[in-house]
Parts: sequence; C-alpha cells; structure tokens
Amino acid sequence: MKRLLFLILFLTATISAFAQTPTPTPDALTLEKQRADRLQARYNDFANLARYAKANAEVKPPANGENRVVFLGDSITDSWKLAEYFPNQPYINRGISGQTTPQMLLRMQPDVVAHKPKVMVLLAGTNDIAGNTGPSTLEYIEGNIRSITEVAHANGINVVLASVTPISDYNKNAKGEPIVQSVRRPPAQILALNKWIKDYCEEKGLVYLDYFTATVDDKGFLKAELANDGLHPNAEGYKIMQKLAAEAIAKALKKKQKGVK
Repeated sequence: MKRLLFLILFLTATISAFAQTPTPTPDALTLEKQRADRLQARYNDFANLARYAKANAEVKPPANGENRVVFLGDSITDSWKLAEYFPNQPYINRGISGQTTPQMLLRMQPDVVAHKPKVMVLLAGTNDIAGNTGPSTLEYIEGNIRSITEVAHANGINVVLASVTPISDYNKNAKGEPIVQSVRRPPAQILALNKWIKDYCEEKGLVYLDYFTATVDDKGFLKAELANDGLHPNAEGYKIMQKLAAEAIAKALKKKQKGVK
C-alpha cells in the first residue's frame, strides 16, 4: 500500500512539474532545428563540397588568353555579387558563409584548382578566430593559409591574400539591440593575423590585398557606414573592396606564374 501511495505521489509531482515547464515558442523550435540541421550537414559534409558541385560541373575550361580568377572565402565573399562589381570579367565566386580555413583547404581541388584560374583571391580567417568549427589558434590558421597557397602554387595559380576585414560593435539588430562582434572576433587577434598575412606575402612574393586599412576607423573598428551588422560589408563597403581587389588582381596577373599546370 505504501509503495502504491509513493508511486501516486511521484506521478502527481512529475505531471505537475511537466505542466509548469514553459512550452518552447515556435521561433525557438525553429532556431533549434536550424542549428541541428547545420550541425548534421557539417557532420555529413564538413567542407560543404556539395555546395558548388553542380556549378563546378558546368564550368568550361578557360579560353585562350582568359584571365580567370577564383574568389575563395567565407560569407563576405559568398555575398559579393561579382558580376555586378566586376562586369564582363571571368571571375568565379566560391565563397561559403561561415567557413573556416580548414574547410577551404579541403575545397581547393574541386572549387579552385579544377577551374585552372590564373589567380586566386583568398579572404579567410575571421570565422576561425570566432571558432566556427571549434577553437583555433593563430598558428593553426596561418598553417592552413600556407597550405592553401602551396596547393595553388603547385597548380600554377598566383595568389592574392586579403587581410581580414575589421569588425565593429556599432550596429543594432531589428529590436534595437547592439550587435556585439568584438567578443567572438577580438580586434587584437585580427591585427595579429593580418600582420602575419602581410609578412607572409612579402616573404613569398605574393600580392597582399589590404582591405583592413581602407575600412577601419580611428578606434580600430569597421567604419559604421560600411556595414549593417558590424561584420559583413554593405554596398558601400563592397565598392571600396572592389577597387582594391581589382588593383591586386592586376598585380597578380603580371607576376610570373608559380608552379606548373
């Protein structure tokens, strides 16, 4: 009888506690499902090779004299409408939002080398600093950039290495709340990585594409008018980047090609 009474009390308490547990809102459930889907997709295809698989199959070999360029990078590259900013140029966009340097390294063969470009423009590192694919160190990021460069050179591709763009905490979201970027992407780490990239370019004779200097303000932050979230350039930001990228590509095209195709 005592065991039965204990069971009844236990079930009553459990039901009461369950009834008091807040039901997740549809928005919260949606966000959690999106997060789970992203994790599952990363597990199934860490480098997201599937993203450009169909597009890669449709790319034709470069024509004689074609100055083909592949832009490899993360969301800042992914969102860049190259056909709009570089009209009538044989430029291929292979940016993927959220990616880090180890993922880009794995994408080198299908997304860059296979297209036989004369130049590759690499913009990478901000998501490594943010820990998008796990904790990382500057040395680890630098090693991946070295490896990406070496794969390019082994296939006769000249390399343009871009500085990581600055971030800011100036912008606000739709609710009027501050968008804080400096916690996940400390400016000091961006500066340290950019110094290494610049030094590495000088060491290896690469073209250094300095987006940072042209877009940073006197506080060390991304200029407020160049982004809406403190991270991704808006149209005004891309205008500045376009001019700098065009100049860097022109320099790279004049260099003797590395390696052999």
